[in-house]
Amino acid sequence: MSQTVQTLPLAVGPEEAGRMTGHSRSAIYQAIAVGALNAFKSGKRRLILVRDLETWINSVAKENAR
Repeated sequence: MSQTVQTLPLAVGPEEAGRMTGHSRSAIYQAIAVGALNAFKSGKRRLILVRDLETWINSVAKENAR
């Protein structure tokens, strides 16, 4: 028996961040631009730590909860 171990990424690009949160890529860039979402460059790529993405989406949900 072999077990498959699935690893989750530590960081994702804006397009993947949009897919993960249900937001558009441009909405992700807008959140980065206003300082609501942290991002960093690695080489030519802009990346977002998944933990920062989770923090951001939780704050968006909390702000817009009814």
